[in-house]
Amino acid sequence: MTLTIRPALPADVRGINRLVEPMTHTGILLGKDLVSYYEAVQEFLVAVDDEGTVVGCGALHVMWEDLAEVRTLAVSDAQRGTGLGHRLLDALLDRALQLGLSRVFCLTFEVEFFTRHGFEVMADVVDPEIYNQLLRSPDEGIAEFLDLARVKPNTLGNTRMIKALLAGD
Repeated sequence: MTLTIRPALPADVRGINRLVEPMTHTGILLGKDLVSYYEAVQEFLVAVDDEGTVVGCGALHVMWEDLAEVRTLAVSDAQRGTGLGHRLLDALLDRALQLGLSRVFCLTFEVEFFTRHGFEVMADVVDPEIYNQLLRSPDEGIAEFLDLARVKPNTLGNTRMIKALLAGD
């Protein structure tokens, strides 16, 4: 079976949802409405098999001029342990570099996985002026990045991690 990683299409949204939805019941990923996936479809990459079935996904959400977040990184149970998650993350990091970004954030339970890709547990790394600008965003991912108290129920047990990107990564 050949797996292809490509930008997501609106036609992939229901497949993304089918893949992610079971992980929301265990608290691994936060649940989203279908409309949220459609609105963000351009942020997603998908891995599809020969039949076009979505077997993996991940999104790169730009948060600031130099910063993005990896979101909704997931692979099907059948693809766990095959390296597909690593391939998807590498493709998202390549996309970040193409956009001229220098840092990528994630909020994860999978600390070891992201550490293998050069992510480090995050300390506060936001300039006060940027912090004040980011506070204005209604985006929950930005609230998680800033470690705001209002998202603590969503982030309990999660680890905030960041990676500095270098040309050639």
